Amino acid sequence: MRYTITGDNLQFVNVQLDENEVFQSVAGSMAYMTGNMVMEAKMQGGLLKGLGRSMSGASLFLVEYRSKGGTGIVGLGGSVPGKIVDLDIGRGKWIVQKTGYLGAQPTVELKMVFQKKLGSILFGGEGLVLQELSGTGIAFVTACGDFNIVDLRPGEKYKVATAKAVAWQDTVAYDITNTGGIKTAMFGGEGLFVTTLTGPGKIIIQSMTLTELALSLVPFLPSK
Repeated sequence: MRYTITGDNLQFVNVQLDENEVFQSVAGSMAYMTGNMVMEAKMQGGLLKGLGRSMSGASLFLVEYRSKGGTGIVGLGGSVPGKIVDLDIGRGKWIVQKTGYLGAQPTVELKMVFQKKLGSILFGGEGLVLQELSGTGIAFVTACGDFNIVDLRPGEKYKVATAKAVAWQDTVAYDITNTGGIKTAMFGGEGLFVTTLTGPGKIIIQSMTLTELALSLVPFLPSK
C-alpha cells in the first residue's frame, strides 16, 4: 500500500493498492475510486465487534476495498473541515477520540475502550467510550480543525482544553484536572476542568472541535 494526504483543511487520503491488496474504512468515507476498485461492506470480527465499533463512534460495517486487474486508487475524506493524520500502529497502540478512526490496513484492529477514571468520563468531553487501535500497519485518523502533534518526554505534562485531545499513544497517561480557582473557571472560558496528558509518547491536539465549529455558525443561520 502507498498513500498521500492532500489538501489543507478538507483533506483527502489517497490510497493506492496493488492487485488483491485490501484496505478498509468506516462507511460513508469514500470520495472516489478508480474503475478497477471493488468495495464491499463487511461486519469485520462478527456482530459483537461490530456493535463495539458502532458504540465507539465508528460504523457497524466496515467497507473493504480491493484492487482487481492492476493498481487501483481509493480516496477517502473526513466528514468535517479538518485534518487527516497517518499513524504507524506497529510502533504501539493509540487511543483515539470517538469518531476519529477513518480507515486502515486490515492488520490494524479497531475496538472500543472505556475511560478508566470517573473524572475523565464526567468531564473529559469525550464521554465513556474511546477507540483503541492496535496490531500492525497504517491507520488514518481524522478530526475537525488543524493538528498539533507533540512528542512528550517522560513525565512531561500538557494540559489540553476539554475534548481537544484527538489521539495519544497508550504510553501517555490521561486524566482530568481542574483549571484553577473559581474565578478562572468562571471567566477563563475553559470551564472547570482540562485534560492532562503525561508522557512519554505522542499526542495529537486539534485547534477546534466539531461542537465549537457548530456554535460558531449559529449566528449566521437563517431564522424564521
